[in-house]
Amino acid sequence: MGRILRGLAGGGDLRVVAAETTDVVEEARRRHGLSPTATAALGRAMTGALLLAQLLLKTPKERITLRVEGTGPLGGILVEADPQGNVRGYVKNPRAEVPLREDGKLDVGTLVGAGVLRVDRSLPNGEVYTSTVPLVSGEIAEDLAHYLWQSEQIPSAVLLGVRVKGEGEVEVAGGVAVQVLPGAKEEVLGRLEANLQALPGITPLLRERGLEGALEALLTGLGFERTDLRALGYPQNEIPARFRCRCNREKALEALVFFTPEEREEMIVKEGGAEVVCHWCGEVYRFSPEEVRSLVAEVRCPDCGALWLYPKGDGTLARIEGETCRCGRKVELPSETRPQA
Repeated sequence: MGRILRGLAGGGDLRVVAAETTDVVEEARRRHGLSPTATAALGRAMTGALLLAQLLLKTPKERITLRVEGTGPLGGILVEADPQGNVRGYVKNPRAEVPLREDGKLDVGTLVGAGVLRVDRSLPNGEVYTSTVPLVSGEIAEDLAHYLWQSEQIPSAVLLGVRVKGEGEVEVAGGVAVQVLPGAKEEVLGRLEANLQALPGITPLLRERGLEGALEALLTGLGFERTDLRALGYPQNEIPARFRCRCNREKALEALVFFTPEEREEMIVKEGGAEVVCHWCGEVYRFSPEEVRSLVAEVRCPDCGALWLYPKGDGTLARIEGETCRCGRKVELPSETRPQA
């Protein structure tokens, strides 16, 4: 399990969030069978989403979703996180790989390619706020810092790192986000900039000195003060970070409603039932013929379970208003239905 720390530095001029995510990224690697560079790309995005959830979200029921849509062989990244430290994510082409950079490091930027970063903030009332910015480098950290400045008007430094070893296992992963608060003193900003320029990179710091040591190096002379998270219900004074998907067997069965009755019957004849694989976590759900035939004419969101389509008493079909679910997912209905609002 990973962990998240929060605090202030520079006499209250800087807000700091840091995350150690080695176990989280390793679980993602194992679940999705990721190549080394795909591991680094997804690991950085997952760590970044956890940091942004702490910086931007205000209530436990909110979620943040990062969509990295690039032209590179990775095909794209999708990650979702919440303020409780839960995160899940996947890439479109998990085995995609590119040669190492000239300095011997994993070339995440080339694997991702040019494109855009889309950030969705899902609120408790079902509203979703979306911001889209061009990718700066595809290296993820710079792209998130660019997003915070362009879309949120928050000047920030974002450092993300993933190091793999052996057959691709994650040796260390984590990151830090430093937000400059309004009215920050020039001497504080100058010291932060000097510290950033002197850093050898966040990954070697995490590997050699751990999360606290990395923070100490980054915030030298700025007096980091940790937030007491015990008052918020975290007895270890840190927020646990974990790979946690919101899929379950019931949602997986409901996902089969998107297939026509004929397609579902073909599954039964050919496969003796049906199999559903969750894109987010790779979990496999298998269903018997009886379970497949038990489906009725209603459609629910595969992510949050919200009802999208259902039969009314007069035999007509009613559907959700709008094209976007309360969780941010695009509403997709079976093609053979003609729902009425």
